[in-house]
Amino acid sequence: MPQVVRSRIVPPHGRPPAPRAPVPPLPERFRSLAGREAVEVLHRAARVLVASLPALTDRLVEALYAQEPGYRAAIDSARAEVWQEVHHSLRHNVGSLLQPREFREPAHRTSRWIGEIRAEQGVPLDAVLHAFRMGGAMVWQGLVDETARRDADDVRLLVHVAADVWNFVDEHCGIVADAYRQAERRLTWRRGNRRRLMVAALLDGTARIADLAEASAMLGLPEQGRYAVLAVAAGPGCGTVPAAPDGPGAAPGGRGSGAGAAPGAPDGPGAAPGEPGAAADGSGSAVRPPLPLPATEGGAPLWHPGPDAEFAILPLAGGAGELSALATGLDVPPGVRAGIGSAVEGLAALGEARRLAETALRACPASGGAVLLDEHLPDALVVSCPDLAGALADRVLGPLDRLDPADRDVIVETLTAWLDADGSAQRAGARLYCHRNTVLNRLRRFEQLTGRCLTRPRDAVEISLALAARRLRGT
Repeated sequence: MPQVVRSRIVPPHGRPPAPRAPVPPLPERFRSLAGREAVEVLHRAARVLVASLPALTDRLVEALYAQEPGYRAAIDSARAEVWQEVHHSLRHNVGSLLQPREFREPAHRTSRWIGEIRAEQGVPLDAVLHAFRMGGAMVWQGLVDETARRDADDVRLLVHVAADVWNFVDEHCGIVADAYRQAERRLTWRRGNRRRLMVAALLDGTARIADLAEASAMLGLPEQGRYAVLAVAAGPGCGTVPAAPDGPGAAPGGRGSGAGAAPGAPDGPGAAPGEPGAAADGSGSAVRPPLPLPATEGGAPLWHPGPDAEFAILPLAGGAGELSALATGLDVPPGVRAGIGSAVEGLAALGEARRLAETALRACPASGGAVLLDEHLPDALVVSCPDLAGALADRVLGPLDRLDPADRDVIVETLTAWLDADGSAQRAGARLYCHRNTVLNRLRRFEQLTGRCLTRPRDAVEISLALAARRLRGT
């Protein structure tokens, strides 16, 4: 309710003062009713408060400890520092009542500094704002008490400056909140970037042994746990990997940048929560997974973007067939390739796990699909040395290239079906919708053209690897 105070200045001859033009109210602030006498009363009381600042600081620190739980830990651990901070703030704020121009900018700097320091210390913003309002209330009460002690009638004049005092408190609460949030965004970005750099170092195999304990605590992964790595990439000509909808294994936020995101970019320290580069949970992990992963007993996967593929660190519980079940449960979209490497022991081996996952990824068909390395080791041998694989394919299957392409493809298809059927012409014929004798005739023709013998183990191995090399090369 607005205060109505009768003027103590009596106009001459008892005439009422001339009416004044209405003054529009200040936006979102109380109107100042301060006059010369009110300002003089304020200054007299403020000068007394300046002289008693140490005692006022003691009272405010004790009140913070008793009424604001967010400050108790800071006061217990560094009471002298908190005292100096409160004293510094009160000195500038009370000084601003006496000399607004001289103290305005130092008071602003002090409030910004307090907001940044408390954000770095993890004190809740509500607690910081409550502390500022408590300080404002204590200063105001001190002004009222001192004015009443000198002349009780002057308290009515002091009411005229109440709006100015509380506008000042509100202004500094806004400065503190803004500085706090900016510092919080910088800290969140730094933590997220540190996390991304740590994951990148683990996957690259460049993490130092001395950093593994820190990485374990930061990522929530046991240092001696069991892990595998999943690599996901789009097939040739398919563009980028589509992001999966939120679900099991999904991380909050959008697609993130790599570990080396530059400050000032959209993913930099200025990104606000909910914007690109700022994870909703403050973890710094802003990568939306390209695949929804089935839940595992080992824990949630940790995704990390790479230049050519996206990787997921998979914590394993150690159960038999865990990776096979994971590969079977993958829902891989058309045109997307996924490779799961073999299991490794410990965070220090994640670099090797990533290389195994990349090998499994190269063993995926160009059309897409999922490959578990442990179940495709011959294909992994082929893609691990593409030059030798190409030479083997040309040596074993080269004679077929002299045939008409359609004829050649029929022989290769028949040979592949026969090997997949464990050498059974009957089952191969059922797959190809032809008689078993047709299968045998085509196999004999292959032997005649290449000089290979399908019943000779060495030749059978070379033929199988050559077929894998040609299939993986897409020729």
